[in-house]
Amino acid sequence: MSDAGSPPAAAPAGAPLLAVDDLVVAYGGIKALRGLSISVHEGEIVTLIGANGAGKSTLLRAISGLVPAKSGRIAFHGKDLRGVAAHEIVARGVAHVPEGRGIFANLTVKENLVLGSWSRGSRADLAQDYERVFALFPRLEERLSQAGGTLSGGEQQMLAVGRALMTRSRFLLLDEPSMGLSPRLVEEIFGILEQIHRDGTTLLLVEQNARRALRLASRGYVLEAGRLVLEGPTDALLHDPRVEAAYLGGE
Repeated sequence: MSDAGSPPAAAPAGAPLLAVDDLVVAYGGIKALRGLSISVHEGEIVTLIGANGAGKSTLLRAISGLVPAKSGRIAFHGKDLRGVAAHEIVARGVAHVPEGRGIFANLTVKENLVLGSWSRGSRADLAQDYERVFALFPRLEERLSQAGGTLSGGEQQMLAVGRALMTRSRFLLLDEPSMGLSPRLVEEIFGILEQIHRDGTTLLLVEQNARRALRLASRGYVLEAGRLVLEGPTDALLHDPRVEAAYLGGE
């Protein structure tokens, strides 16, 4: 493990799938990200942890084109994403499951899923995509004609992830997937994320349940006030006294 002032911890060899370099994002005069650099390699699960306001969600929103960057670079497959429209970023293979789920409450489960396929340009083989989503989330198949807003919190999270999978993206940005869920549903959601990863999808995860996120991921970054303060293999972060004291309850 390294702190932000030391050489970074070893990441997988080769060019990263996602490279964020010296990124600055500001809301008015307030800098939410202050020269942030991270990388994610294909096949990894990488997690971002930090207190509320650390800049974790802002980073995901900048990657997916929902907020503009003031300076720096965001490269996916070596191509810069800065200035690219959000729908085009989805078409390039990056899907974002936002904090709060962001489903269309007045549309049915099926309509929400169909909208997920829209960015692909072609909606051929929808049956195969439904099959994949329903294999992961059987409850969604049982509720196809039900309005999204009438689902339980756990089911809405399942729908948000399922809708992202309908884009056929192989890189998912996940913002607080366990928020507001019971411990049983948290374990269920994280088990599904493990399966999605085993199926070949790369994950960048923001999660307040730091202990659970670090156990799922292979590498992690710790953010404070828009800056990177720690990074390294998650086994090392789990046993770092600074991480334990700040984010793991000191256990």
